[in-house]
Amino acid sequence: MSLSVDIEKHFKGFDLEVAFEAGDETLGLLGESGCGKTLTMRSIAGIETPDCGKIIVNDRVLFDRAKGKKASVNLTPQERKTALLFQNYMLFPNMTVEQNVGAGIGKDVPAEEKERIINGELKRFGIAKFRDRYPIQLSGGQQQRVALARMLAAKPGILMLDEPFSALDAHLKGILEQNLTTLFEEYKGTVLYVSHDIDEALRFCNRIAVVDNGHIMEIGSGDALVNNPQSEAGIKLSGCKNLTAATYVDDHHVFLPRWGIDVRCERVVPKNVKKFGVRAFYLQRMEGPGDNTFRMSCDRVSDSRFDRSVLLGFKDRDSRGGVAVEASDNEMTYLHQHMFWRVDKLSVAADKLPKKDDEVWIRIPADNIYLVTR
Repeated sequence: MSLSVDIEKHFKGFDLEVAFEAGDETLGLLGESGCGKTLTMRSIAGIETPDCGKIIVNDRVLFDRAKGKKASVNLTPQERKTALLFQNYMLFPNMTVEQNVGAGIGKDVPAEEKERIINGELKRFGIAKFRDRYPIQLSGGQQQRVALARMLAAKPGILMLDEPFSALDAHLKGILEQNLTTLFEEYKGTVLYVSHDIDEALRFCNRIAVVDNGHIMEIGSGDALVNNPQSEAGIKLSGCKNLTAATYVDDHHVFLPRWGIDVRCERVVPKNVKKFGVRAFYLQRMEGPGDNTFRMSCDRVSDSRFDRSVLLGFKDRDSRGGVAVEASDNEMTYLHQHMFWRVDKLSVAADKLPKKDDEVWIRIPADNIYLVTR
């Protein structure tokens, strides 16, 4: 089983230009809202028509159009035999659960075989007892299971899921994730999984493609994205809170204009470096000055269940970084001139936790930073 996509679709103010391949795996499309993830899936499904390019599923050409030409191949959504699960599940309100599950099965399938397939999927997803109910009589989780059962019953060439948990609360989401685990284990082929949640993508996907402004910036394993992102978009989507512009100083130093500091880097600094990143929980509290250690003020403090987040201001900014800005003058500039620090409340005594207006020494570890050129 395989998927090959190389397409372009242009709008006023937005260009989708994506090219990637996938085999028998779950490939995540990870990106912010409006970056082109769903548009890519809709193009594969035949709901949207690219301006040019080619889409091939299991050696079958679904779409083929050269630039400036009419499409030589453009199969209808029904002919493509793909399965796309939308955020709202798109169940037929006038059909029962049983009828919904069977809706995608081909008309050429004998009635006895169709009944066997439907019963098998109802059993797989634990919804046999709801077979005579209508979608309006089901909870959100039950509706999702019906939609998943319908997908597999249709025997599609490729599965595509578009943020299937976006409308669910955290508790229900955790339960229903097990349904997807079952689905992915049972399905032998390519699965595309759209998400903007890095943890969700890591749980389900063998590889992750970072999508930004209509382009794929990098593709790799989840570990590679978390530990060695290759793009600004990758750093952001990996959950790194501290991302700032960087300029080359020498092979092991960068200057960070917004923070007004020079930082030593263990890895070799690319001469065309653009961005610097460091995770908030990698920062280390020190007793005094030292290598990559800076005098800082705790300007804001907030607590979650297990962490304390601290907004750190640099006390000794280099003049090359300009003048420090007050929040009352420009909130966004003020935030960009600060660094986020996350403290584990379970490992630090309550009286040792940093408090607002404290002055602290913070070390940026030279071996735990990100440098990217795009």
